[in-house]
Order: sequence, then C-alpha cells, then structure tokens
Amino acid sequence: MISTQNWADTRRLWDYHQMGHTPRPCSVAIGLGSHDLGVADTAAELYERGMAPLIVFTGATSPTTRERMPRGEAVHYRERALELGVPSSAVLVEPRARNTGDNIRFSRELLKEADVDVSSVLLISKPYEERRAYATARKLWPEVEIVSASSPMTLSEYVDSIGDARMVIDMLVGALQRLLVYPEEGYLISQPVPADVIEAYERLCQAGFTSRLLTIDAASS
Repeated sequence: MISTQNWADTRRLWDYHQMGHTPRPCSVAIGLGSHDLGVADTAAELYERGMAPLIVFTGATSPTTRERMPRGEAVHYRERALELGVPSSAVLVEPRARNTGDNIRFSRELLKEADVDVSSVLLISKPYEERRAYATARKLWPEVEIVSASSPMTLSEYVDSIGDARMVIDMLVGALQRLLVYPEEGYLISQPVPADVIEAYERLCQAGFTSRLLTIDAASS
C-alpha cells in the first residue's frame, strides 16, 4: 500500500526531476527511448509547433520495453510520430542506445554523420527524467545548449497514463540515485540536491521502493 507520506515524498522527487525549461526553437529534437510513448507524442507536438526541424529518436530495448516495443524503442517512437503527422524525412532513428549516456553519444554521432549542424538540442524525456537527461547531455555534449522538455502533466496524470503507481515511484527513486552517484563516475554533471529531496528519497527507499536502484559500482548510465 502506498501511504500519504509516500505520495508526498514522491511529489517532492517529481518536482525536483523537472527542469522547468520553456521549450524554444532548437537545431534538433532528441527523444530518449523508454517505456513511455508519450515522449514520441511530445516530440511530434513540438515539431508541429516549429520547435525543431528534425527529430532523432534513440533507444534499443530494455527488460522494461522488450515485450511492448519488440522492434526497439526508437523504431516504435518513429512509428508513433509518423502516425501523428510528422513526415518521415524529419525523423532519424538511432537504434543501439541502451542507457542515457548512449542516447547522447550515439545521437551526436548520427547527427555528425548526417552533416547536421547542431548548436542547441531540445532534449525530450519522461517527465521524471528531465534533470538526469539534462545533466548527462551537459557532461557529454557541453558545447551545445540543452533545453529539457517532456509531456506537460501532473504526477497523478502520469501515474494514470502508465497504470502502475509502484513502478513510477520506483523509477523516480532510481533516477534520483543516479543523480547522486553518477557525477563521481563521470557520467553526468553534478547538481545541487536540496536536503528535503534527499530526505524524501531516503524515506521512499526505506519504504521499499527500490527495484530501480543500482549497486554503486554499476557501470552503465
């Protein structure tokens, strides 16, 4: 059972994970693969608003997505974007990435190979992955401007859209752990984490929302 305190702590993590950037026109949009097709929906909507002339969808599969996206996250994202009216000429697919660092590195390589001049990136992720995605991109691609974006929804709306509250809380806890430990591994830039966010994170760990936690010596981001 998820208690009132659990939900209060989850909302604190949810708020912290979001960067609060206002989407603005960028050289390219990059949609980070995951279990959430809402990333593709947001990429299509931002494309239609003229926020980027080109979209890169990046992602292979993971244990979470293998069954629901058997052709790979990036491929399913592309299919969704085309259904929503984005022309195929405006979408590139990077099908190899298996973590956030790969998403950034491989997308950067793909854009270089395609001779796309990139000075700014509209980085589209799940709402609770905005900060981690931003911190990773700033570490691995420091010369470009990074604008974070995600589906504009509340925590309650997001949980309803996924249909699994415990999985969402576990994901938020796991994302916060990575923000804490990955800077020392060189995977992303360090960012200040307020004390109340740390306290909320620790209470959620103690309450058992730990399925997405890593061992400290985990080697992938």
